[in-house]
Amino acid sequence: NTIDNVRTHLKSNQELVVLNSKNPFNFYDILNNLDNTSDQEVYGILSIPKTPKSQKMPLIIGVAGSYGWKDHHLGYMDRYLEDGFATFTLHSFESRNVETTVGEQLSTTVAMVIHDAYMALHDLSSRSNIDGNKIGITGWSLGGGVSLFSGWKPIIDKISPDNKFAAHLPIYPPCMVKPKNMNFTDSPIHILIGELDDWVPAEPCNEIVNDLKNAGHDISITIYPDSHHGYDRVGTESYIENAYSFKDCSLSLNDNGTVVSNNINFPLFSPLMQKIGLFFCAERGSTIGGNELARRASEIFALHFMNMNLGN
Repeated sequence: NTIDNVRTHLKSNQELVVLNSKNPFNFYDILNNLDNTSDQEVYGILSIPKTPKSQKMPLIIGVAGSYGWKDHHLGYMDRYLEDGFATFTLHSFESRNVETTVGEQLSTTVAMVIHDAYMALHDLSSRSNIDGNKIGITGWSLGGGVSLFSGWKPIIDKISPDNKFAAHLPIYPPCMVKPKNMNFTDSPIHILIGELDDWVPAEPCNEIVNDLKNAGHDISITIYPDSHHGYDRVGTESYIENAYSFKDCSLSLNDNGTVVSNNINFPLFSPLMQKIGLFFCAERGSTIGGNELARRASEIFALHFMNMNLGN
């Protein structure tokens, strides 16, 4: 099986960690329905740096995007490791036998991966060589949604009241889902996104950041000019025909965890209702592609942000 296969390919500084998680379809399930949600075994890979920053190491959990782990994601994790952070790559898709969620976003959802990430936080923070107060989370696209909304206070209060992430670095996250309850973590959050992103547009991220700043939260944003979704990958732009484009789609997140499409006030309550709601709200087709300047700036900023907030 997948887990045995992964175990045989581990490096000497790596450990396979198996977590008991669940499959909440959406935030409503996390807040109201976890007991009736199916169990799910999920794995991740813990890597220990050659020269740790300290005896009890700070750690960064990484969460991939809708295509799973790609080289540019792993590049960030490698740089954190070289810099003395322990790292944990969460493998939520592979654990559910899903290769990609592009164009459907149903088989592995942000809510499921948030639950996985908190199970990882609980496991890793209990280890003697990890500093449980210095665990950060970062992710890209769908994983950006995980690293942003894992900071939403109703979710923290429900699944991890005693244990939170010390820093959140969402990279091109889906900000078009706007919570009515703007109560977030008091840990620092910083969003990185491209100005030309037509998959998950930058402007809603700007709005969330301004609203949270006004409410006293420690949050900021960098918008890279002339940059698309996946600006930090190597390679030219390409157009993904079946990907959802949310540039004209705004959604609200109600206090009970239900997401509603604002244009027709339609609740995305189940897989079928999400399909119907997004049919009326999201378009198909969006661009991904690298921008060398933004990529380099993002790589440098990510290391700086984690050092500022998790370093000693």
